Amino acid sequence: MSPHGKKMIAPVIVTILFLLYLFIYGAMLTQAFVEEPLIILLAIPLVLLGIGIVYMLFARIREIRSGEEDDLDNY
Repeated sequence: MSPHGKKMIAPVIVTILFLLYLFIYGAMLTQAFVEEPLIILLAIPLVLLGIGIVYMLFARIREIRSGEEDDLDNY
């Protein structure tokens, strides 16, 4: 495994767990509410959160591959 590969494992796992949490939460919301407009209104923020977390994952992978060091690694 490349030296950058080890640094990519944690962000990928956290992203997968967060997306799994959002999916389960969304499934529970659809079971709790029967009215379609309410489900759509509550699902929009969940979808936006999912898109945001995937975007941040790709940004973090780009950082790792470019060799930028974390600020926390300096301490």
